[in-house]
Amino acid sequence: MANITVNNMPLKVGHTLTVTGVPTAGADRFAFDIHSGSDIAFHMSVRFNETIVVYNSLKAGVWGTEVFQGGFPFKHKELFKFTITLTREEFLVLLSDGSEIHFPNRLGATEYKDFSSDKGVLIHSFEIN
Repeated sequence: MANITVNNMPLKVGHTLTVTGVPTAGADRFAFDIHSGSDIAFHMSVRFNETIVVYNSLKAGVWGTEVFQGGFPFKHKELFKFTITLTREEFLVLLSDGSEIHFPNRLGATEYKDFSSDKGVLIHSFEIN
């Protein structure tokens, strides 16, 4: 159970980020973030104890309004896959159960280069196309 950080790997408008991994046994939650300096443009919090996925952003130290959309295709110790496509207006998230989440690009950037996930998940692959 370790944090992972990826720096200087540009996700630009029109590109898709694909992430696969496995939630660790017994984890209450894990998060995946797309950073813009000290801000978080996209925060995805997978919460096993509530069986929900919460999306948000952090700008100038202030969290935005939480968005609750889509299904919950995550299971402990089972491989998951999700994709995030960046547009000027939004992050389009596709979960493995077919859920499609439209989360606004609140920071408005056309490129994000830094990503992280926290303990509670083992990331297997991370690819931008």
